[in-house]
Amino acid sequence: MPARPLRDLIDFARRNSPFYAELYRDVPEGVADLAQLPIIDQAAFWAANTWPDNRLLTGPLTDAGVYTSGGTTGAPKVSPWTRTEHFDSTSAFGAGMVRAGLRPGHRVANLFFAGHLYGGFLYIEAALHNAPVENVRLPVAGHTPDEDVADLIAGFGVNVLAGTPMKLGGVAEAVLAREVDACSVELLLFAGDLLFDDLRPRLAKAFPGAAIASLGYATVDAGLVGGPVPGDDVRVHEAFPERTVVELVDEVTGEPVTGPGVRGRVVVTNLFRTLMPIIRYPVGDLAEWVDAGCRRFRLVGRTVEGARVANVAMSYEDVRAALAAADPGGTMTGMQMVERRWDGKDGLVLRLACAGEPPAGLTERLVEAVHAARPLYPDCVEQGFVHPLVIEWVRPSGLATHPRTGKLVQVVDERPHS
Repeated sequence: MPARPLRDLIDFARRNSPFYAELYRDVPEGVADLAQLPIIDQAAFWAANTWPDNRLLTGPLTDAGVYTSGGTTGAPKVSPWTRTEHFDSTSAFGAGMVRAGLRPGHRVANLFFAGHLYGGFLYIEAALHNAPVENVRLPVAGHTPDEDVADLIAGFGVNVLAGTPMKLGGVAEAVLAREVDACSVELLLFAGDLLFDDLRPRLAKAFPGAAIASLGYATVDAGLVGGPVPGDDVRVHEAFPERTVVELVDEVTGEPVTGPGVRGRVVVTNLFRTLMPIIRYPVGDLAEWVDAGCRRFRLVGRTVEGARVANVAMSYEDVRAALAAADPGGTMTGMQMVERRWDGKDGLVLRLACAGEPPAGLTERLVEAVHAARPLYPDCVEQGFVHPLVIEWVRPSGLATHPRTGKLVQVVDERPHS
């Protein structure tokens, strides 16, 4: 599907979608500059995308696939794609897989999650089917037990595992526990979450001959965002030419971020989706440009993922970095922030995954590292505003994941809200 000129896309959306007509009521006709348009407010966007009485879509649902977002926060959000939109998107994604390392004849185990209208598994299946190189598709799905996947690797000579980082880590554990020969695995392709460095040793031990690469960056709601960029930094992506426009904007001011190394919200415009137009849509991630031309960007975290205990903001990325620095031996293989409330006060629990027993004294060192990174937290403890920081060690399977997508839930809020 050819991309629409930006001006035509904007005019089409405001003419056919009641939501965009209202959003652009003060925008002059003929605008062709994204900076002149407001950034979408997600709450308003999804409030308009309901059935019946949908105010977002530009036409009726007559030939479309309907999928639901697997985000780690908030209620699921339904996103329809026309047949041609889905084909174009998955074809571009399939071409990106070749850049990530997919080779002719590779046997690919699709470990993404299916069911409940979730589109991830189907999206990857279609991308592999439409990829420009021949491949053998193994539709395993994420709910298959890790032990069964390990047996499949050995029995069928799987070359590529494609899944979320959490699922890949679980399969790696099963491979090691069962002493499976996984020398056939040449490539680990991940998507859906950031892949943190503390997972790499486990993957390298289980799959010593495998490279690790991003499948690409896409979401069910926004669609295509960025393709993988070959290289050691798997968080670097770039917009799909003629298909997407990626902007980074300041979290506070909304002004464009135009220099390398400065964090900003990822805002995407899709140039070929017209049933549910995506124009300046904030996808919920933070990134920074890595080149002067603002073509390639590096994902650095989530805009909405992070705990707030009393008046103390605890950034997931910053807390994780502090823990990793204090754990050079790599005991911690995963992390989750849990907000709890007991005895009338809030408290933060760091749920940390560990394959065995943590070394003596590590828990105390990790608490000290977090306090050093976020000194306001121990100050509030001393003043009686919050409970002391708690570290809870669990097996990797003890980390909460989204029931449909298998994504790690970075922040779990267990406080009562009723």
